[in-house]
Amino acid sequence: MANPLSDIFRVKELRERILYTLTWLALFRLGAYLPIPGINASALQSYFAAQTGSGSGVTDYLDFFAGGAFKNFSLFMLGVMPYISTQIIMQLVLIVFPKFKKISEEEGGRKKIARWTRIGTVFVCIVQSYAVTVWADRIPNAITMARLPYTMVAILTVTTGSMFLVWIGEQITKRGIGNGVSLLIFAGIVARLPNAVYELMKKIQRDELNPIYAIIVVVLFAGVVALVIMEQQGQRKIPVNYAKRVVGRRMYGSQNTYIPFKINPSGVIPVIFASSILTFPLQISQSLGVNVKWLRDFSYFLTPRGFWYNALYVAFIIFFAYFYTQVTLNPQQISKNIRENGGSIPGIRSEKMEEHLTKILNRIILPGSLYLGLIALLPTLVMSMFNFPSQLAYLMGGTSLLILVGVDLDTMAQINALLKMHHHEGLTRKGHLRSRNL
Repeated sequence: MANPLSDIFRVKELRERILYTLTWLALFRLGAYLPIPGINASALQSYFAAQTGSGSGVTDYLDFFAGGAFKNFSLFMLGVMPYISTQIIMQLVLIVFPKFKKISEEEGGRKKIARWTRIGTVFVCIVQSYAVTVWADRIPNAITMARLPYTMVAILTVTTGSMFLVWIGEQITKRGIGNGVSLLIFAGIVARLPNAVYELMKKIQRDELNPIYAIIVVVLFAGVVALVIMEQQGQRKIPVNYAKRVVGRRMYGSQNTYIPFKINPSGVIPVIFASSILTFPLQISQSLGVNVKWLRDFSYFLTPRGFWYNALYVAFIIFFAYFYTQVTLNPQQISKNIRENGGSIPGIRSEKMEEHLTKILNRIILPGSLYLGLIALLPTLVMSMFNFPSQLAYLMGGTSLLILVGVDLDTMAQINALLKMHHHEGLTRKGHLRSRNL
């Protein structure tokens, strides 16, 4: 195959998919700068400029994962986090309540679950958007219309914006290059990079940060990226032997293959889930905590730079690593499929196959999830030890780094798969790459 970078734009279907994806991502970034009706953008800018470098970092944290849309009070200020939170709740419901699990396995069941998830997302958006309207009262001259009309318009606008992003994510998954929701989060994180580098340069010029520390952190960042890639690509191969079998009038010979278990089978999903599940109560407590003492105390308790937040963060990452792996890689189902196809694992009796696979999964999930938790703590450590700007610290570790690397690897794998597919079609039809005729 020729250079994949050149073939990407030579294959018509792939070129159209990429341009389609980029168009929606550009629209997403445009919406991040359009404030909701009734908001004074200049008042917001002045308020957050005065708050820079103070507080607990809650607003910076929420703004970072919204791609800068949160501080702008934009149409997309909630991002896709409400949808992810609802997905987590729905996945837990499917496990806790067998009736819903049975519905999901019926014909058309997945569509029902997806529809219920979207309906639940609307309710989550309403709660979070209301919290945002209450929080806006704290900003001087931020609201330019009466309180009640503003509340109604803001809830409607922000909820519609988030649901529109969910729809965009689905369109990118179907007609783009896949990973729609993940790519939206990816685009929001990447969009923060130029401003983060600018803040770093300003700190160095003002002698607030030692340049040597900046070099150390950049080298550390490069090393962590390499380790994350190795961890994402690492596999444990389980050998499987298939005996001779007759299918119809044909006899198939014995075959030796393997089951590839990744060191981190769930990818970046545990990190996204953990961030989402903590972001929801964090936003509610931070917005409504002014008038409610226990919510205010909870907001201080759950500050992103505090001990308890990071402890819960790591605990949730480990939990969701096990949870998501059990949902996607069910040892019982894998063992059943192997037995039904006449396969066996060397040295393991048939009735012990499920137990063997479960033991292997547990052994690889624990170190993989602990490694994810360690990466998640990097921003807090970098900010505490080197006085790094929060925007750049969040980029150089934690959720953002894992999402950037994980989504990039998955997207490139899908693009490469499409290239191989077209290369195969070209060999069978014309004897050369199909894209040469386009």
